[in-house]
Amino acid sequence: MDRRHFAGTEAVVVAIREVAREFGLGMRTTDDIGADQVSRRTSAGAFSITDPDGSLPHEAFVELSGFPAVTVQVFPDDDAKITVDGIEFPDVPRDSVPAFLRSVHTGMAHVKGTVFPPGRWLMVPLPGDETYKELVPRGTLSPWLSRSARR
Repeated sequence: MDRRHFAGTEAVVVAIREVAREFGLGMRTTDDIGADQVSRRTSAGAFSITDPDGSLPHEAFVELSGFPAVTVQVFPDDDAKITVDGIEFPDVPRDSVPAFLRSVHTGMAHVKGTVFPPGRWLMVPLPGDETYKELVPRGTLSPWLSRSARR
């Protein structure tokens, strides 16, 4: 499936805002701009605010209200870390973030139990036969995760 390409962090934040509006969710955003502020910049020198190429890296942290609890940390390196009810999905491509959030809020995301290896996994299917899955640690099933369990 074709997805919109988001050239920068602000474009992803605008798309997240559209998803929040679509599902009636509140949204709080924190922006960090400059190589001395973002969490993933090691190539810039001490006290430097720009990258070696002169650009200003931009990172955003977005909290969405409602259930499940969802946060999105968008990095300047074309990826994001999405946390759903305490379960972290690192390295989600920034172009997949809106589809990921829609999957969570439309009920497509679900918990799947496996016999071997034993465990529970939070599965987030996206259009185009792409699925993200992360292990749900033992004893961390929240009410939302329990409700979304499938056999």
